[in-house]
Amino acid sequence: MPELPEVETVRRGLAPVLEGAVLAKVTAFRPDLRFPLPPGLATRMTGRTIISVERRAKYLLIRLSGDLIMLSHLGMSGRYRVYKDAPPPLEPHDHLELVTDTGVTIRYNDPRRFGFVDLFDAAQLPTQKFLAGLGPEPLSNAFDGPALALGLGERRSAIKVAILDQRVVAGVGNIYASEALYRAGISPKRLARTVKGQRAVRLAEAIRDVLNDAIAAGGSSLRDHRQTSGELGYFQHSFAVYGRGGEKCPGCDCEDGIRQMIQGGRSTFYCAKRQR
Repeated sequence: MPELPEVETVRRGLAPVLEGAVLAKVTAFRPDLRFPLPPGLATRMTGRTIISVERRAKYLLIRLSGDLIMLSHLGMSGRYRVYKDAPPPLEPHDHLELVTDTGVTIRYNDPRRFGFVDLFDAAQLPTQKFLAGLGPEPLSNAFDGPALALGLGERRSAIKVAILDQRVVAGVGNIYASEALYRAGISPKRLARTVKGQRAVRLAEAIRDVLNDAIAAGGSSLRDHRQTSGELGYFQHSFAVYGRGGEKCPGCDCEDGIRQMIQGGRSTFYCAKRQR
């Protein structure tokens, strides 16, 4: 599933062509994705000016004139593609199309249809069902060591499991949790409540750094992620531990190399010597 860097990469591809443009035509090619599309989606969006393209955690937020917001989640396989010239014929699994007054076409394609779209009034943003209760944005000034320690509180779960909880920190998923813990030198098994003080500072900084590095690389393309240009991301080539179980640990003389285990139903990769 796309994590924060992949969604931010998509946002940065959409913003330059959408912000300030008017939606001349909106077409939904099916009535549902993961959930039914909002009633009258195409009619309600057509003719509105796009104010901004934003991101909250793993969600895209397209703000429209008239205080309307379109929320989009990419699910497992969703992707947006931008066509500045005449678009090609529709592909299988093209489910939503936005055409601007500048002639740009944006298509949402989702083979597995785990993604979804919502449309709501801006006044509902603080209580919107998918956004309410999310933790701090890890790339914002509101996120640092003390904020992370506060969010972890006295949790007795493993720290790897805890930072996947979107109420603790928004947008971090399985890939970047493993990578950040490796950078911070913190064992994924460590109890979350023990990550205080300098440990929390190191982990908050590592989360921020690994996310920024991944965004700069266009995200990680393990299966479905594509940038809006259609290009792959390439941060997967920089993984220190994720997906490298049994391989030599980079910059470490440990004998066992990178270990793999299951936590909360997900694979965790780590170095037992480097991470404590």
